[in-house]
Amino acid sequence: MSNWSERVDKLDWMQAEADLDDQGCAVLPALLTPGECEGVAGLYAFDKPFRSRVVMERHGFGRGEYKYFAYPLPALVAALRERIYPHLVPIANRWNEIMEIEARYPARHDEFIARCHAAGQQRPTPLLLQYRQDDYNCLHQDLYGEHVFPLQVVILLSEPGRDFTGGEFVMTEQRPRMQSRPMVLPLRQGDAAVIAVHHRPVRGTRGAYRVNLRHGVSRVRSGRRHTAGIIFHDAQ
Repeated sequence: MSNWSERVDKLDWMQAEADLDDQGCAVLPALLTPGECEGVAGLYAFDKPFRSRVVMERHGFGRGEYKYFAYPLPALVAALRERIYPHLVPIANRWNEIMEIEARYPARHDEFIARCHAAGQQRPTPLLLQYRQDDYNCLHQDLYGEHVFPLQVVILLSEPGRDFTGGEFVMTEQRPRMQSRPMVLPLRQGDAAVIAVHHRPVRGTRGAYRVNLRHGVSRVRSGRRHTAGIIFHDAQ
């Protein structure tokens, strides 16, 4: 357990912050080992760790499915949520200050979750996604309620080219009065992407302004793809 906890602290968070400021996303390489990835992905076959299952096609979200973890979260998921959050809080608070958003986030994740729960956002949001051939995820944002932490983490649990083909993690950025800019994040098994949930600040000639971001997954051409999503706010 301590091994991967140390991995989180040893990541290049200065580079991640620079990438987030520049692009609205950053890659954290080799956050989890292949064995850890397979252990988390293997949970999908069971019902006990989860509170609900969503079939995307029924809701117009795309094709594929995902399950939301229930409390208590699996130890690895809970610890990642708690351990990564403090590295992102300074970025989140600085972004909100630049964008003139009043909300500020406490240093500890349990304090932020207490804030969510007091506002009626009491359902855990970390999730496990499963895609098969021809599945995809439409561009979207994971908001869930009034209290939204502006950054989240996506971890690829499968190996591209071996477990699946296609299924690229994609984002779009929409700046005012401009066409959307596409981005593709090349991830390997165990890599994590830190992404903006909703919007991020960009400095222009007349000061800072907000740009809107969405994320999704392109069509899986073959195989099976698993992803874990670490969202730091809970849902109503």
